Parts: sequence; structure tokens; C-alpha cells
Amino acid sequence: MGVVVNGEFMELPERVVFVSDMLRHFDIHEKVVVVEINGEVLTRVEHQSTRLSEKDRIEIVHFVGGG
Repeated sequence: MGVVVNGEFMELPERVVFVSDMLRHFDIHEKVVVVEINGEVLTRVEHQSTRLSEKDRIEIVHFVGGG
């Protein structure tokens, strides 16, 4: 499936169906992230139930500590 993630077009494998699958695919599922799909911010609970669709525009923001 072709989607735009953080401004970059990419093809996701067929096994990536839900937002939670995508986060595992990118190996960021353990981190605190904010996910927005087509302008709508999702809650963490919605990651498990929100299906991805062809041409979705996805923004993923994760927080990095430092000092």
C-alpha cells in the first residue's frame, strides 16, 4: 500500500494493516509517539483499531530526550 509518511511516499508491506502494525514495522512501537492520519490526531488506543488506506497522509512524531 502506498502512503505518505512524514512527507515521504513509501510502500508498506501487505502485513501492515493497522497503525500499530506500521509502528512495529518502523520499530517505534515501544516509544511514546503521536500519530496523525489525514489531519486527525489518534489516541494511543486508536493505534490498534485504525486501518491504514492507500494514499493516507501520516505524520509520526516521537520524543527524544536529551539535555
